[in-house]
This record gives sequence, structure tokens and C-alpha cells, in this order.
Amino acid sequence: MAAQLQATRTHGIDKNVWTELVQLVSQYQPVNLGQGFPDFAPPQFIQDAFCEALKGGPMMHQYTRGFGHPRLVESLARFFSRVVGHQIDPWEEVLVTVGAYQALFTACHALVNDGDEVVIIEPYFDCYQPMVQMAGGRAVFVPLRPKAGGGAVRSSGDWVLSAEELSSSFTPRTKAIIINTPNNPLGKVYKPEELQLVADLCVRHDVVCISDEVYEWLTYDGAQHLKIASLPGMWDRTITIGSAGKTFSATGWKVGWAIGPQRIMKHLRTIHQNVVFHCATAAQEAVARGFERELQLLGTPESYFQQLPAMLHPKRQKLASCLEGVGLQPVMPEGGFFMMADISSVELESSEQSAEDQPTDFRVVRWLIREKGLAAIPVSAFYGPEHSKEFDKYIRFCFIKEDSTLDSAADILKRWSHERSNRP
Repeated sequence: MAAQLQATRTHGIDKNVWTELVQLVSQYQPVNLGQGFPDFAPPQFIQDAFCEALKGGPMMHQYTRGFGHPRLVESLARFFSRVVGHQIDPWEEVLVTVGAYQALFTACHALVNDGDEVVIIEPYFDCYQPMVQMAGGRAVFVPLRPKAGGGAVRSSGDWVLSAEELSSSFTPRTKAIIINTPNNPLGKVYKPEELQLVADLCVRHDVVCISDEVYEWLTYDGAQHLKIASLPGMWDRTITIGSAGKTFSATGWKVGWAIGPQRIMKHLRTIHQNVVFHCATAAQEAVARGFERELQLLGTPESYFQQLPAMLHPKRQKLASCLEGVGLQPVMPEGGFFMMADISSVELESSEQSAEDQPTDFRVVRWLIREKGLAAIPVSAFYGPEHSKEFDKYIRFCFIKEDSTLDSAADILKRWSHERSNRP
């Protein structure tokens, strides 16, 4: 009876990587470098903004405008008009959502018809494919690959798109492409010429680009984030998705947004009003105040958008040094707050050895949680079935953590390395 009740669009997507691993984290209480959230408080100014919003009168506790709190959509429009080089209409071209997650869901369901194809660049945040499937579409996967003949892969910049492979993925049925820059889990920041390749294909085939840019302020070592919507011909066909949770280190607030041309955004508003209708008023007010502050400070040392990557840079270095010290090869991210590590040298010790039908990275992650008390995420979960086996020698760590958390992880890895070196 249960199978008859289930909608066919949900077949095969009832579980994902988080279903099992969050349960394992809850059961074993490991040092958690798996899930992507800070274990420290947001900056004081954004906490104060939330407290002030809560004291802002009775309407701060009631419904606000369904498509976005007026102060927030105006703040986002002013801020991103300056960044993207286009005068954004706050009332027609900005939609506030329950986190970037709902923005992605809304975009897929607003645009994708049964049988439409959506190109997804791998590795991808794992909700993309299920959202496309639930909208009736079919995902077409194109992987970023390490440069051929380059020896050890040291940086996320060493992972590139094949122009031929990407071009061949576009067909008359292609409706959209989803990109993520800076990328989760890889940390790649797309270069201008890579974005131009995507843009040219979108224009040539009349395809919409859904650009997930939630880590846009987190770049390192001179890498610069460029919005694909700012390229010629792309404003009119791009949905840019952002996240206050990632921007202000407040993931639990669940405030996100989608920005794009009115001709597309009107369809997203239709989905939004029939799914959640409205987002939390006080949280939107606080985020608006945060963007108003940042607009005044943009490009200065006082800007949180400057301070956060500066704070994360040494954490990134600390994690990379720790991984290298125990014989794991990190892929140094150009952006975001995740780091992939090559686990080819790992030899499993427990019952996970016998689980040969499972991807290597899943077995290593389970073993790390159960046996060593350290949580990570298997990278093959960020690939479609066609390519997942090619990339199951990597796992993902999160470094937007307190130094004490990173130190605890380092101690675990050092003990593990010592055990490996003393093994007969």
C-alpha cells in the first residue's frame, strides 16, 4: 500500500547522505568537521540587529510582505545593484526565501517541465538532482576534473571543465544549467573564462543559468568571485541565489534569496506563494540591517565580508597542514569553507573492509566516525551515478570551526597516524 501512495517523482530520493551521517554523528558524538556550519556565534552587529528587530514593535512578530520584507528587498537590491552592475528592482527582481535551499527548490519548480533536461556541474550540492527530479526533469551531469598530466592535485583551481564535454551536454531539451561558485565541496572559484564558456552556451541555446553563490564572500589567495549575471547577455537569463546564513555565519536563521529578471522571477513568486508564502519577519529585518552596514563598509577592513575570509584563512591552513601531516593530500580550496582530502592511502581496519559494495569514501567516513571519533562527508555523494565511482577517493572536511575544534580533530588524526606507523 505504501508504494501505491508514494508519488513517483520521489522514487529513489527518500534518503541522502545526511540521513545516515547525521544519525551517526548524533549516536557517536564525534568531533564534527562534517556538517557545514560554524560552531561559533555570528558577529555581534548581526546579533544586535536581531535583538533590536525583536524589540521593534508588534509588526516585527507578524506577517510581512510575502515575497520579501520591504526593508530587506530594498537592501539587497541596493547592495547587489552595485556588485552586479545592473539596477535591480527590489519589488520585481528579488525574492526572499527560507534559506538558499528553498530558493533552489523554487527555481527548479518554476522553470522545469516534464522531460526537460538540466545540466548540473559536478561536484554539486546534493539537493540539486532531487529537486530537478521532483520537478519532472532529468539531470545531465558534467564533472569538473583534475587537469591531466599535472601530477598531484594541490588546488581546487586544478579542477577544470571540459569545453567539449560541457558543450555536448546541451540539447534541444536543455532548460537550465546549475552552477555553484565558490563550489561545495571542492572550493573551486570559477575563472572568468570558465563562466564565459557557460554564458556562451546559455545564450546560444536560450538556457537559464541557476547560479548558487552562497559562498561568494569567502575567497582566498587572490581568487576573485565573479557573478555570471554580470557577463554580457546573462542578466536576463540568470537566477542568482544567496544565503544570509553563509554570509553572516547564521545558518539557523534560514534567510536566503533569489535575484533575477522580472520575466523569470514572476514564475518563482508563483511557486513561493504556494509553498511557504512568507519568511520570518524579524530575521529578515536583521539581515537587512546587516546589508545596510556592509554597503557602507564594502571594501574596507571593517567589512565583515573582508573579516570572515581573513579569519578563515589560518583555519584553512591549519586543517591542510594537519591532513598533510598524517599522509592525506588536501585539495586547497580557493573559496568556501570546505576542504577535500585524497584518502587513497587509507587502509580500513574494521568491518567496513567487508563492505565492498559501498563506495570507498562512505566506508572511510563511517569508520572515522565510529572508530576514531571524527566526522567528515564522502565526496561521491556530490556526484551523479555516472561519475561517482571516479571520485570516491575523496572526503570533505569543514574548517569554519573554532580553533579548539580543529585542534581536537588534529589530535585524533595524529593518534591515528601514530597507530598506522606502528602497525606491524
